Amino acid sequence: MRRLRDPESGCPWDRAQDSRSLARYTLEEACEVIAAIESGDGDALREELGDLLFQVVFHAELARERGDYDFDAVADAIAGKLERRHPHVFGGAPGRDARHWEELKAEERAARGARGVLADIPLTLPALARAAKLGRRAAQVGFDWPDADGARAKVLEELEEIEAARRGEGTSSLEDEVGDLLLAVTSFARHLGVEPETALRRANRRFEERFAALEALARRRGLDPARLDAATLDALWNDVKKGIQS
Repeated sequence: MRRLRDPESGCPWDRAQDSRSLARYTLEEACEVIAAIESGDGDALREELGDLLFQVVFHAELARERGDYDFDAVADAIAGKLERRHPHVFGGAPGRDARHWEELKAEERAARGARGVLADIPLTLPALARAAKLGRRAAQVGFDWPDADGARAKVLEELEEIEAARRGEGTSSLEDEVGDLLLAVTSFARHLGVEPETALRRANRRFEERFAALEALARRRGLDPARLDAATLDALWNDVKKGIQS
């Protein structure tokens, strides 16, 4: 990494980067790791983990150049955090349950100056993932429904409020009400033991695969997918779901 950043003999692109310019690449590499995991391709995962590690090394090198910290300090920090969070492994203390784990993380947040249980949830998380995390954090202090039925009722309530907004009733916009519905759905998913970001990502993939199959089926039948009416497209969609190939 230092050779890549060398002012005389390094790579011009690598020399020009800073942490802000690298941020989008870091996010892309993390997303590609997730894609490799979900594909079940071990070779791809190995490669993508290497790409993500390169991002960590790059950011650490930039920090070293600024005189802030280096890669060793990054590794030491995570090692220390793991030791603090696993005293039953590293210190002989009794095992911690989920409540104690969250209490310890709350102590760490307070030490960083974060105020409130929601204070340090990154704004840059995907909106659905951030909504789920907001719900989990709020639930830690008792702001939650007692069971999935309560969360489901909230989803139905939000649907009714969307209909009211469509009729022009009330002061909330449709955008606000749809946002409230999505937030409620993440809480319902949590009570069902479903990670909403993962569920939606997989649903997106199923939709992509089925729609591509719909287009292929239409062409096999001599049809142009771009010129079909809604009823024909719906019939093709149902055929794809049934596994019909021709």
